[in-house]
Amino acid sequence: MATKRTVIVTGFEPFGDHTVNASWVAVQELERLGLGQSVDLYVCEVPVEYQAVQSLLPSLWKQHQPQLVVHVGVSGIATTVTLEKCGHNHGYKRVDNCSFCPDSQCCMDGGPDCIDSVIDMDLVCKRVNSSRLGVAVSVSKDAGRYLCDYTYYTSLYLGKGRSAFVHVPPLEKPYSAQDLGRALQAVVGEMLELVGQSEDDDHDHHHYSHQHHQHAH
Repeated sequence: MATKRTVIVTGFEPFGDHTVNASWVAVQELERLGLGQSVDLYVCEVPVEYQAVQSLLPSLWKQHQPQLVVHVGVSGIATTVTLEKCGHNHGYKRVDNCSFCPDSQCCMDGGPDCIDSVIDMDLVCKRVNSSRLGVAVSVSKDAGRYLCDYTYYTSLYLGKGRSAFVHVPPLEKPYSAQDLGRALQAVVGEMLELVGQSEDDDHDHHHYSHQHHQHAH
């Protein structure tokens, strides 16, 4: 029997004009819907604070040992559910909810400029859009150089690329909380399938594992 997979999905607390953060509302809706019996889903609300992110994310990865961590954030300019391909190390000039901004304006001193997710976001986008969910999905290479991008880069670094970031529009512009929850359920399900394919080669097909192991991580 296949072992249960562990997935962490996070949303953000309110900030700026977003007195209700659509990302956390959508993640709570996803928690209600679930990801099926074979997935342990943990959800978490992330503070819009650089230093809090730096302490919270390592503990999330260490405590739960997840196969996948998906961060969800709100974008005031988004009109679709947007899958971010990469996180950026530099360019963090906006202050957070504590009026703090990193002196170096970067996530990780000496880290690579950009880290890509191991997940093929174009493929996830194509699959979800072809499923006629009623929610449009798109891809992006710019997560915005604020807490969303900062969180994504940090998580990609910690998880060796086994992370994803999803931007959602504000509530009712045009999608309801229920729409966004269904979209996250579909998106995370597809992501998990892609992450799991290489792992399945290792765990379920022992006679193939030596051939595939170098590709799995």
